Amino acid sequence: MYEEIVSLFTKHQNKEIAEQQASYLKNHFVFFGIKTPERRMLVRPYLKQWRQAEGIDWQFMEKLWQNEHRECQYVALDFLQSRQKELHFEDIERLLPLIQSKQWWDSIDSFDQIIGAIGLGDHRVDELMLVWAEDADFWLRRIAIDHQLGRREKTNEALLANILLKNMSEKEFFIKKAIGWALRDYSKTNPTWVKQFIQEHEKQMQPLSIREGMKYVPKG
Repeated sequence: MYEEIVSLFTKHQNKEIAEQQASYLKNHFVFFGIKTPERRMLVRPYLKQWRQAEGIDWQFMEKLWQNEHRECQYVALDFLQSRQKELHFEDIERLLPLIQSKQWWDSIDSFDQIIGAIGLGDHRVDELMLVWAEDADFWLRRIAIDHQLGRREKTNEALLANILLKNMSEKEFFIKKAIGWALRDYSKTNPTWVKQFIQEHEKQMQPLSIREGMKYVPKG
């Protein structure tokens, strides 16, 4: 399946689009030049095979991740998300090498969702996120900060606050932004909590985090 996908992408590569995509991600990666809708259309038959297979083919995942073209990592993430219900806490150990290689916001934001979904069914993830919240790898900290995005009423406020407080004074852009996004997202559910949190910790927080966090909070 891996070789077939790479061959298919090679046949559909577009140099002009590839250059645009690489530029958008600060030239950290090379691309075939296949946009998301086309990529998903091309792999649809393989995704169907993947869903029908038993278990998760981690060797297949690793091959996709090792490929230099960014679209291959996107395919791996699409495939993992399609089998989300089969991912468990124990699988995070298998995901970690993927998370910690070829890191950039695009892959990390997908892992937010994957780890977050595992955490909804297994509270051991809560403790792990508290560990990741203090990791030297700021991308792991970003996942910890944003893994509850979209949970709405199921958000663990105490966990969110604890993780944010561990990163409050961080000056790394991707962390400042992640804090703001976490607060902005939860403000759609509980603006009072977000407003109070920001007011209590405003002196410690970075301006970018405050601006993002208060974006949807009613004034007054």
